[in-house]
Amino acid sequence: MSIQPCVLLAAIFLSLPLSATEKTTPLPNIVVFISDDHSMLDSEPYGATDIRTPNIARLAAEGMKFTHAFVATPACGPSRTALCTGLWPARNGAEPNHKAKNPGVPSLPPALHALGYEVAAFGKVAHGNYGKDHGFDVLGGNQIGDSDTVEVAKFLANRDATKPLCLFFGTRHPHVPWGENAGYDAAALQLPPTHVDTAETREQRTRYCSDITRADTLLGELRALARDKVPGDTLFIYTADHGAQWPFGKWNLYDAGIRIPFIATWPGHLKPASTSDAMISWPDLLPTFIELGGGRVPEGIDGKSFAGVLRGTAKTHRDRIFTTHSGDGYFNVYPIRSVRTRDWKYIRNLHPEFQHQSHISRSSKVTSGLNYWQSWLTAAETSPAAAAVVKRYAVRPAEELYDLKSDPSELHNLADDHAQAGRLRQMRADLDVWMQQQGDKQTVFGKPLMIGEPVTMVDPGAGKKKKAKGQNK
Repeated sequence: MSIQPCVLLAAIFLSLPLSATEKTTPLPNIVVFISDDHSMLDSEPYGATDIRTPNIARLAAEGMKFTHAFVATPACGPSRTALCTGLWPARNGAEPNHKAKNPGVPSLPPALHALGYEVAAFGKVAHGNYGKDHGFDVLGGNQIGDSDTVEVAKFLANRDATKPLCLFFGTRHPHVPWGENAGYDAAALQLPPTHVDTAETREQRTRYCSDITRADTLLGELRALARDKVPGDTLFIYTADHGAQWPFGKWNLYDAGIRIPFIATWPGHLKPASTSDAMISWPDLLPTFIELGGGRVPEGIDGKSFAGVLRGTAKTHRDRIFTTHSGDGYFNVYPIRSVRTRDWKYIRNLHPEFQHQSHISRSSKVTSGLNYWQSWLTAAETSPAAAAVVKRYAVRPAEELYDLKSDPSELHNLADDHAQAGRLRQMRADLDVWMQQQGDKQTVFGKPLMIGEPVTMVDPGAGKKKKAKGQNK
């Protein structure tokens, strides 16, 4: 009788031995701060001059900034499950948003626990109540909504500090609904080229920026706690689960959706104010932490350890990044796949006959973005440029190809450019092979909105209530 891969992998995780070196060398502590829906470019270290992020900037000045960090998928639940398992969604089972991993799929915390770590998660680290599925030793704070550092401080004050620690802290900021404007000048903000410039857009942008600053404040608090209460060798990481909830960001495979901030400080190991252009992805965190903890990285996972980059023994990691998106309830039934090299990206929209809509354009709650989206629709009635943006968001071709060096905002699709026919064929083939390796069934989750159908509104709470009812059966 054959052994199921997930069962075998779980057995490997739980039997990871400590190396001979590990028995005599203290394990490094690992502290990870995760923000929610934060695009890479929207912070000072990555070039933003209109957003206040002093603590993120300080972290970059004291450590290493990664310029090519990505997630496996641009939706909260699947992205975080990929982090916790080291597997892409098709293999861990969490393909659409708000779906747990498949039973028996192993996670990161037990693997680190087997190496001697205490593994704790405070705030939004997993997704909703899925934290319990990943085997954390400690779960604290609000796993869905706002969470502060008070519980973290209590935990650190009372734990056995001689035991190595892997601590995750997740804030909801800057996930919607965004809070009140905290002193940002709407007129002074720089809008991405994919946005329609309206007063409503700028007003909401002030709220988004304010929430980034709120996340930055929490980051400063967690760093202070780590310095004071986590003694010894400590690797500290700041990152985000995917890009912001703006059109062409979250729920999209453009860089605004999949390219994330990733900054690490590790005194004595990482050179201050250094930069790495190594291409890394969130599933790589699992094997990286295992290797740093002295364990052997198991075979059969998708993630690859970049411990060598952190230790200074390697400068490169991946040569391409694969990403997927399968949907988020009835708001966003639009499966997409992509492969990205350093300079080029190929996107495949599996069902171009579907409309690409989302919470932004279909939610009956104005806090999800409908207020500014309506201003885009109004602008589109008289502005051809605005009309083009609105149409591009909803109606997409089967294939997209972008030259990221000359077109970093991914505005000019070259899939029909005869000069790129060879490149298109190669990247198409690369994606085909990867999808086959993943066992990607290209499942459509939910009822799609077809091109030509009216855009109907959806109650954000309806899907959750329906799901909860089904779980109680």
